[in-house]
Amino acid sequence: MAFLETCVFGVIFIGFFGIIFKKNLIMKILAMDVMSTGVIAYYILVAARGGIFAPIVDDAQETVAYADPVPQAVILTAIVIGFSIQALMLVGVMKLSRDNPTLETREIEKIHTP
Repeated sequence: MAFLETCVFGVIFIGFFGIIFKKNLIMKILAMDVMSTGVIAYYILVAARGGIFAPIVDDAQETVAYADPVPQAVILTAIVIGFSIQALMLVGVMKLSRDNPTLETREIEKIHTP
């Protein structure tokens, strides 16, 4: 479990430092996606427990421990929101690329600085 947590935190930090240190806008968006994937993986890692069943009620089974469906709904919502944010940012980069010959952040700042 500690090894998985280490790997998940490694993915989160790789995405975080990619957002900070990458100069290209597309690479920044990809780094944000990597960080988002790491956060979702960490949430799944924390919510995973053994000995619990899917919350499907069956009359034949005796009383058993059911998994909470709220984390699953939260994860699905996070995936959809992350995908839509990524698509919106890529559209913004496409519009920005029409006016600028490069997607490097420093060059774009130099061009638009009076």
